[in-house]
Amino acid sequence: MKHTLGSFIFSTLFFFMLISCSQKQESIHPSIEKITQSVYASGTIKSVNQYEVYAKMSGVINKIIVKEGELVKKGQSIIELANTAQALNLENAKLLENYSSDNANKEKLTQANNEIELAKSKLDNEASLLERQKKLWANEIGTKNDLDLREISYKNAQTVLNAAHLKMSDLKKQIELQSKQTKNSAAISSNVLNDYRVISEMDGRVYSLSKLEGEMATPQLPIAIIGDANNFYIEMQVDEYDISKMAIGQKVFVNMDSYKGKVFEAVVSKIYPLMNARTKSFKVEANFISKPENLFPNISAQANIVIEVKEKAITIPRGYLIDNEYVYLKNKEKRKVKVGLMDYEKVEILAGIGVQDELVKSIQ
Repeated sequence: MKHTLGSFIFSTLFFFMLISCSQKQESIHPSIEKITQSVYASGTIKSVNQYEVYAKMSGVINKIIVKEGELVKKGQSIIELANTAQALNLENAKLLENYSSDNANKEKLTQANNEIELAKSKLDNEASLLERQKKLWANEIGTKNDLDLREISYKNAQTVLNAAHLKMSDLKKQIELQSKQTKNSAAISSNVLNDYRVISEMDGRVYSLSKLEGEMATPQLPIAIIGDANNFYIEMQVDEYDISKMAIGQKVFVNMDSYKGKVFEAVVSKIYPLMNARTKSFKVEANFISKPENLFPNISAQANIVIEVKEKAITIPRGYLIDNEYVYLKNKEKRKVKVGLMDYEKVEILAGIGVQDELVKSIQ
């Protein structure tokens, strides 16, 4: 009986000792270490100068010249639209251009020039006859009427010559005007025909083709995506709460699902000042300092943008900070502190406690 009572008392004391140990507060001292404050942003990998390709004209895709992943040169055709009617218009315009050229009107010009030469000859002859009639009249030979008739004939010949020159001038102007008009028409038809040919605006890679041969292409919907084949950047969405902390040149650490466990460095290169009203975020771009060998557009990424770094700061774990401005000392004092930088684990203490103070998470 005594043995049983003793065992009971021992078990009870051991139980309370366990409870007492489990309730014992874990305490820490602030430490001096490096702390980095950063802003998280979701991101997408983009190819430099990446753009969506649109057709200038609506039409059925007659031929897709390139394949996805293929390298292209600036000005290279990538897609051709059906353009039978425009090809005929261009052919007709070229026919009119040839018809309106100087060579095509050579006979008309020769005829007009012959009329000028004939009018000149007639004028020279009339001038000779008029001069002869004047001499006769000076010697009192002939009549005044004969002289008047000769002068009229001379003036008529002069009028005919002037008319021939005017006809030649008008003919040349007409030929020149028609030639310019038909050249312009041919150029317009050629440009319109070129609009049925979709070309690359840069040296790069075809990353996507969203249409098939025989499908309709319109200026409203993209038909391909082209971008730089080797150079990439990260496009990030930064919350409006954090945008005031952003600055060109800030370092960015990038993680990608495609390269799990690896971190790549970049630097902020551009901050767009207009907020996206739907997502309440700003677009920020960063250029890679170190990147993987193989990258592809539209890969998702997670980024941490470094705002500030302190090599030596008094820090405590964030779990020991109460209401963002208080800490509990081991002696059960609740003390107000001034905080500085924060990361996911630590918070900087600017004033209120030192490394000699002992902290607990709560007061029992």
